[in-house]
Amino acid sequence: ILPAIILLFIAFPSLRLLYLLDEINEPLVTLKTIGHQWYWSYEYSDFMNIEFDSYMIPTNELNINNFRLLDVDNRVILPMNSQIRILVTAADVIHSWTIPAFGVKVDGTPGRLNQTNFFMNRPGLFYGQCSEICGANHSFMPIVIESIPTNFFIKWIMNYSNSL
Repeated sequence: ILPAIILLFIAFPSLRLLYLLDEINEPLVTLKTIGHQWYWSYEYSDFMNIEFDSYMIPTNELNINNFRLLDVDNRVILPMNSQIRILVTAADVIHSWTIPAFGVKVDGTPGRLNQTNFFMNRPGLFYGQCSEICGANHSFMPIVIESIPTNFFIKWIMNYSNSL
């Protein structure tokens, strides 16, 4: 009986913490991320359905200031100092959208839509990769998030939507 009582003392605070972690604040931006073999697709559905694919830059096309195996042709632009919701899924096999600087790792599973949120409090570039063994080229699925001030984000959204 004593082990069962110890487990109950562990379980009740854990259930409370799980409930509190599931609270979702009102996000400013929702970004849908779709994992493909071997690239990511992004959709800003809050802003007139802005969609793009993000591929790794091949080694022979890198500039002097790019990181090999980490830079992409289309970065995700997000506003800083705001709550961001990420919806992650996959089109073919299980992928894992991971940004270590944010402490975010979300599995993208075909047929499921997983969600998490995060808050960026500083501008900059944040790098990540697929951290699931999703095939022969899974290490070639980098993720780059560019955090910019909100007023620059609004200008970027307006310019991007006008160019469509």
